Amino acid sequence: MAKIARGKPWNPYIAGALAGLLLVLSLYASGKYFGASTTYVRAAGMVERTVAPERVAGMPYFMKELPKVDWQWMFVVGIALGACAAALASGTFRLQAVPDRFAARFGSSAGRRFGVAFLGGVVAMFGARLADGCPSGHGLSGTLQLAASGYVALVCFFVGGVVVARLLYGQGKGR
Repeated sequence: MAKIARGKPWNPYIAGALAGLLLVLSLYASGKYFGASTTYVRAAGMVERTVAPERVAGMPYFMKELPKVDWQWMFVVGIALGACAAALASGTFRLQAVPDRFAARFGSSAGRRFGVAFLGGVVAMFGARLADGCPSGHGLSGTLQLAASGYVALVCFFVGGVVVARLLYGQGKGR
């Protein structure tokens, strides 16, 4: 395993190679490609089912994507636990309610920051459901299959991320 200096984030090339290896092992062991966006919709369905089970049972979407804990749901839990373990191992773990750059860009109003974050989440989830999966899942799993669409997804979400980051944070600010 790669040596990690205390207080320094993981090398992105090593982390990327490990993620790629994990994807290959996942496919080999279970026949499953990486994916996460459906889990959030299923979790919303599980929450809604506690309040209005008949509504969830009658929704065509939830007839196709049952609100349940499955391998993908556990994968998302593993992402959170793995990120925590990596931050602890590298000595970069810290509790922080709002990232510094986000707070600097969107001000001290918790309501405004919540609104911007919520709107961003809604737009991202709408796009992921419209595409029947998130861009990172399409990019990672698609490139593993050598699918042209996987490379297109990968390039598009990186370009989109750079453009949006430049629009929101400006060039060179806050570094």
